[in-house]
Formats: sequence, C-alpha cells, structure tokens
Amino acid sequence: MTTHAEHVDHELIQAATHIARTRCRGDNHTMAAAARSRDGRIATAVNAYHFTGGPCAELVLIGAAAAQGVYELDTIVAVGDRDRGVVPPCGRCRQVLLDYFPDLKVIVGRDDRIRTVLISDLLPESYVWADHQLDAEEAAPRSTS
Repeated sequence: MTTHAEHVDHELIQAATHIARTRCRGDNHTMAAAARSRDGRIATAVNAYHFTGGPCAELVLIGAAAAQGVYELDTIVAVGDRDRGVVPPCGRCRQVLLDYFPDLKVIVGRDDRIRTVLISDLLPESYVWADHQLDAEEAAPRSTS
C-alpha cells in the first residue's frame, strides 16, 4: 500500500466533522463526506440512509460537487456522526470513486494513525469500468454508409 503521510488535509477532516455534527440527525443521515477539488474548493455532503441501499455520503458528494461545478476531486474523507471520526469508504464507494477519479487520495485511519492513501491502494486488483466500455464499443455494429 502506498501511503502519503507527508500530507493529511486536516482542514478537509474538520469540514466533514463539522457537517457530521451539524447536519447528521437521526437515522437518515449518519455519515458526512468532504472533498477538495483540484482547484482547492471544498464540497460536502451527507448520506441518505434507506433500507433499500441509499447512497453513502461519498456518492452523494460526487453529485453535489458536480452541481457546484466541481468535477475533478483531489482528496476525500468520510466522517461518522456521534464523533465516530474518520471512516474508510465501503466497497461500493471504493469502486465508484476509483472509476470517477483514478488518482483520488483518500484520508483513512484513526486518531494518531490518520493517513492519506490512493484510492487504487484501497481497491487492489479492481474491476476497471473502462474495460467494460471498450468491450461494448467493439461489439457495437458499425455504420456502413
């Protein structure tokens, strides 16, 4: 695993922690996420829990960031409500984050072991969505006009 201990974006952790403390209420919203764009802006979001598999905060953040004109994310962190601290992304989020942002940095760990890792390190030997798209393009009939 490649670690980038030289830089942990503590401002990003603070932003996610603030959202978790002020916006996560009840069982519907239990996680907050914050991401820094490549141009330095911070976008935040909370999860939308539902028994059918509502989206995690990291996935809501992708859409919320896009709605604010932020399409290139550099670093992301998720924080749990009730002062649970930094929480690593689940498997589904790891796959989606890798597909959208292959060079994304993710803040993980607890207490004095907080560190920054690449999303690809959190999901080794991952399925590559782009490969699926290439297969679909090759199978599509070509126009012969």
